[in-house]
Amino acid sequence: MKKFTAWLQNFRPVKIVGVFLAGILLLVTQACNRPTIAGQPSQPGSQPPNAERYDPTKSYELASPKGGMNNFSDVDPRARADEKAAEARAKALRDNSQRNIDEKSIDSTGQYVENYRQGTPFGQRVKNLGEDIGSSAAELGEGVAKGTKRGLENIKENTQNAAEDLGRNAGDAVNKTLR
Repeated sequence: MKKFTAWLQNFRPVKIVGVFLAGILLLVTQACNRPTIAGQPSQPGSQPPNAERYDPTKSYELASPKGGMNNFSDVDPRARADEKAAEARAKALRDNSQRNIDEKSIDSTGQYVENYRQGTPFGQRVKNLGEDIGSSAAELGEGVAKGTKRGLENIKENTQNAAEDLGRNAGDAVNKTLR
C-alpha cells in the first residue's frame, strides 16, 4: 500500500496531458497537411515552359570522346591544369630536341668532316687515345695482381681453418669414444 501511495504522490497529470497534446498535434499536422506534398509528382505539362526535360528522341552527347580506355579521357577532370602543364613541358622538350638536331646534325659527309675538324686536333686525339689505353692496361694489371694476392690469402686462410677443424673434430671423436 505504501508503494501505491508513493506512486500516486509522484503521479503528475501535467506530464500525461503534455504527452497527450503532443500526440494530438502530430496527428493533426500530418492529417491536415497539403495533399500535393505527399501526392504524385507533377506531370511534364505542369512544368514551366523554360524548364529542361529529358527527351528520349534526342541524342545527348554527355562527354566528347578523347581516346584512351573506354574512348574517354583517362585524366581526372579536376586535374586538367596539371595535364596542360605536362603537355606544355613535353612540347618545350620536343622543340628543344628538334632545335639541337637542326643545329648539330649532319646532312652530308662534308659537313661531318667540317664538324670533326672543328673539334680536338688530330695529334691531341691520338695522345688522349694512347693515355686512355695505357691507363686501362695499368688498371687491368693492378686488378689482376690484387685478385691473385687476395686469392692466395683466401687459400692460406682456408687451409689453416681446415687444419684447426680437423684437429678439433678428431679430439671430439676421441672424447666421444672414451665416454
